[in-house]
Amino acid sequence: MPAVVAEVGKTQVRSYSEEWEHAWDAYVYQQAHASPFYLIAWKRLIERAFDFKPRYLLAEKQGTVRGVLPLFQVWNPLMGKVLLSTPFAVYGGVCASDDRSAEVLRQTACEMARNESVQYLELREQLPGGDRDFEVKRLYVAFGQELPATAEQLLQGSPRDTRYMIRKAERNGLRTIVDNAQLDSFYEIYAHSVRNLGTPVFAKRFFQILVEEFRDQCEIAVVWQEARAVAAVLSFRFRQQILPYYGGSLLEARRLAANNFMYWDLMKRSLENGVRYFDFGRSKVGTGSYAFKTQWGMQERPLPYQFYLVRRKTMPNYSPANSRFQLAGSLWKHLPFPVTKMLGPALVRLFP
Repeated sequence: MPAVVAEVGKTQVRSYSEEWEHAWDAYVYQQAHASPFYLIAWKRLIERAFDFKPRYLLAEKQGTVRGVLPLFQVWNPLMGKVLLSTPFAVYGGVCASDDRSAEVLRQTACEMARNESVQYLELREQLPGGDRDFEVKRLYVAFGQELPATAEQLLQGSPRDTRYMIRKAERNGLRTIVDNAQLDSFYEIYAHSVRNLGTPVFAKRFFQILVEEFRDQCEIAVVWQEARAVAAVLSFRFRQQILPYYGGSLLEARRLAANNFMYWDLMKRSLENGVRYFDFGRSKVGTGSYAFKTQWGMQERPLPYQFYLVRRKTMPNYSPANSRFQLAGSLWKHLPFPVTKMLGPALVRLFP
């Protein structure tokens, strides 16, 4: 049994150990506001790909899980040492059954941040909460919608311009193949796409590990025009939700409306397979990604990321929109593609 690190009444907070894996994941699957990033598969992915130090916390009462907090200690030359929930994930923070469990998890994390003398603790919460010790950054919004019963209802419920782009794509003879064996095709497209956005790319091994850990809980869909792959997306399946998380397309795919086709086809296949909710992930207001997602008429909700400052006195801003990084991003777009694939994996560690 892992050591108790905090106790309030009958609620105990323990450091995670492997004997809790089944109970942890079973709990996560039951929680309305959980996500794939709370699963132990994500913990193993980050450990294997980046060797960050896990600091996972579990609240339990009389042997029953009442809350979880996925947490990593991260260090790099740009950020210094921080505690983060959760690296490379859009959602994180406390997931708990009651306010008492949530509070004791949050305060235990704050104490850990002080004891480890980190710059700050970041909780990528989906819902408002926390307390006055935390500062809130509202840089991102998330998009999503309940899926209707039929593809025809889905199409008719989409904005007119989006319907036009979907039909244009279908006239261009695009087709989707869903198969995790297409990892090489996916990676080449994704690496091109993020280079064109001025962003460093993960190593291919990151995605190889991801597919190994999540297995049938993830899927790779590649859009083809005849014998050429033009767009691709890697999505997570979680309960009755689908979350397209890593996606991109080649520049020439724009005239084909391949991105519109890719997400339309994913929505259509998902609802036909019983998926009830389409989570379009997060975007920064004012970006191209944000503009694209608004075209689908989905609901927006702000993401109130919370920061507990320890050594650092002001909230960090490592967003690509930060003027400090805009010049670097512009230069990155013009580097030879093979160079970005070689240098990207080292740089992506700076922005977890």
